[in-house]
Amino acid sequence: MWIFGYGSLIWKVDFPFKTKEIGYIKGYVRRFWQASIDHRGTPEKPGRVATLVPSEDPEARVWGVAYEIPSDEVQATLSHLDYRERCGYERRAVTFHPQDGRRPPHQLTIYVGTEDNPYFTGPTSEEELAAVVVEARGMAGPNTEYLYNLAEAVRATMPHAQESHLFILEQAVRKRERSANTVS
Repeated sequence: MWIFGYGSLIWKVDFPFKTKEIGYIKGYVRRFWQASIDHRGTPEKPGRVATLVPSEDPEARVWGVAYEIPSDEVQATLSHLDYRERCGYERRAVTFHPQDGRRPPHQLTIYVGTEDNPYFTGPTSEEELAAVVVEARGMAGPNTEYLYNLAEAVRATMPHAQESHLFILEQAVRKRERSANTVS
């Protein structure tokens, strides 16, 4: 079994795995349109985390990391991830395309915050998202930390990835933080 990480699972892997490989899935885009009321926000002040949204372009790519789960750890890992991704995410099977073109595409599992879940916020501008991200904090820490870690991980491990939403949001959050520090 393989699991695809496109958000915090790129930089915060808390389950055992045999191997990992960088690659992409097709037909989706990564968006910060999922509210987080636990990890990166609270019920009173939800943060925003990444989810995958179907793209109009079937060739659109979301880059991430695929983890091969040892066969004796599959049930425990799924139980762990089902709990970790409990606020609106569901499992789906998709085809993963390894960056190493010598390896064939294969099936894996992703967790997606679907549009019909109560935590899906829908299309939101990067400026509006930045206002939320700067203010939100949950049991896993500040929402800014999630965003910055994800942006840095994508830059470091997938520098060729086309991630305008992620990087525009990162710039908008940094600008807000600079403005807040200037005013203080």
